[in-house]
Amino acid sequence: MNKHPNAPQGDSEEYLSKKRFYEQILTVYGRKPVLEALQEKGVKVHRLHLADSNKSAGIIDDIIALAKNKGAEVLYHDRKALSRISKNSKQDQGVAVDLVCQGYVNYQDFLTKIPRTHFELLALDGITNPQNLGMIIRSACAGGVDGILLPSKGSAKIDPLVIKASAGTLFRARILRCENLAQALKDFQDAGAKVCGLSSHVETRLQQLPDKQARIYVLGNETEGVSKSVSELCDEMVSIPMNNGVESLNVAVTASLIAFKSML
Repeated sequence: MNKHPNAPQGDSEEYLSKKRFYEQILTVYGRKPVLEALQEKGVKVHRLHLADSNKSAGIIDDIIALAKNKGAEVLYHDRKALSRISKNSKQDQGVAVDLVCQGYVNYQDFLTKIPRTHFELLALDGITNPQNLGMIIRSACAGGVDGILLPSKGSAKIDPLVIKASAGTLFRARILRCENLAQALKDFQDAGAKVCGLSSHVETRLQQLPDKQARIYVLGNETEGVSKSVSELCDEMVSIPMNNGVESLNVAVTASLIAFKSML
């Protein structure tokens, strides 16, 4: 097994393996969101966290039964400890669960094991609306792209609203995490990928792009578009043709068109 390219030389394979595992952990909180997550087929569960102050209730019993059936460890905490796990004490309702999402990885791990030579990704630059993020994840999971490059800062947090908007596909989608989107895009360019921006003012259309090229499509903020630092990295610009004087589309709709362009 090869070491992570950016790992310190002293890190053992055991440490790196454990680190990769915890990078795949997604914590969901709230009684109904946790119940719905546990009801998803194929979802792997690491730990169920419960407040020891929870009173007996039907939904709590159902959550515990589902978690145990999936082989999860069930832990009890005081409310302060649980709030540190959920990071949302006002809405966790005394319940949080750690899910193992195999597609939820650091982007550098993707680069060490690229699934196909001419891969395609969506890169999200400042997508702050949870519903848009959820719908983008749903389209990416259903369509022909290989994943979503999602910065940890400046983006909507993956929470119950995102999970609901994704219709559960979040647990199956490949989400590539990064701290800094511009740096991640540079690393992909070094690996041979083209960074592609969208503009209504260029002649090249989306469907005219050659297939034999690894490519990352950048989708910008709902109101401000793509940030300057990211737009300066774009290798090429393409347009999506529109009628009746319409100049732009909702970012989630744009993501759908890109995700399905090679499948229709």
